[in-house]
Amino acid sequence: MTAARPDRAVLEFDDVQPREPAFKRLASAFRDAGIESATLDARLLLCAALKIDHASLLRNPLLPLGAGAAVLSALAARRLAGEPVSRILGFREFWDARFKITPAVLDPRPESETLIEAALEHATDRSANWRILDLGTGSGMLLASLLLGLPHAFGVGVDISPAACQLAKANLATFGLLSRSHVICGDWGASLKGEFDLILTNPPYVATGSIAQLAPEVRDYDPHLALDGGEDGLAAYRALIPGLNERLAPGGLIAIELGEGQYASVQKLLAGHFAESARAKLDLDGKRRVMVLRKAPPAIQLAAIT
Repeated sequence: MTAARPDRAVLEFDDVQPREPAFKRLASAFRDAGIESATLDARLLLCAALKIDHASLLRNPLLPLGAGAAVLSALAARRLAGEPVSRILGFREFWDARFKITPAVLDPRPESETLIEAALEHATDRSANWRILDLGTGSGMLLASLLLGLPHAFGVGVDISPAACQLAKANLATFGLLSRSHVICGDWGASLKGEFDLILTNPPYVATGSIAQLAPEVRDYDPHLALDGGEDGLAAYRALIPGLNERLAPGGLIAIELGEGQYASVQKLLAGHFAESARAKLDLDGKRRVMVLRKAPPAIQLAAIT
């Protein structure tokens, strides 16, 4: 993801300019600024400025921008200054649903959908009463996505940020999931009791010294609390791993998101806490994005002992 340059000239649109030429001009400016998703970003911002959907844009390409011209000029300036479209619009499309985001939470990338895939591959019985734990829930996207896919499940989301917890509750409420969920403001799973069938987490995993080298869309807009994994990027894993086995029900699954190149290091941290072997789940780019562990059911555990 390449950042736009903040010193780039601001685009100005007038109210008589037709929609399609405005769209092409906007996409071209974004491409010149090095924005990889130039066409998509231009479409999203134009539709937002005009308060229309994509179908309406296609049906009426020659209608003038009208009062939306000034709005589009302002939105274009923000994108050219490097602000991500999701931050500008205040929402993120994730797992076929739209979730609100704020500056208090991480803006999840598509790679995080690998966590949902891993969980649903395990939870094949959609009618079961799955118990879900989302550690570091942030906006609540992961938890809500699983609850929407598992209609009889109950989920708990934990986050240390009060503002994140408030947003997670709001997103869960949007989808009518408050009766099947609970959000706790706390430090990982320290205040939890009981066992869960599915545990997932996307912890901070960027080494402190590497944050400055991140793309500006991440570095300047995602909260550092959700990025900073300590000196080596593994601080959050060290904090949460010791309590995971105790929270996981027999036969349950843990899915942990990883930073690039962290698989072997996290595997070492798991040693001594789990008898089970971990496996990697690849993201769409073929990277080991998620570490998956299953806890043997009681019958298998008993057989192993005897």
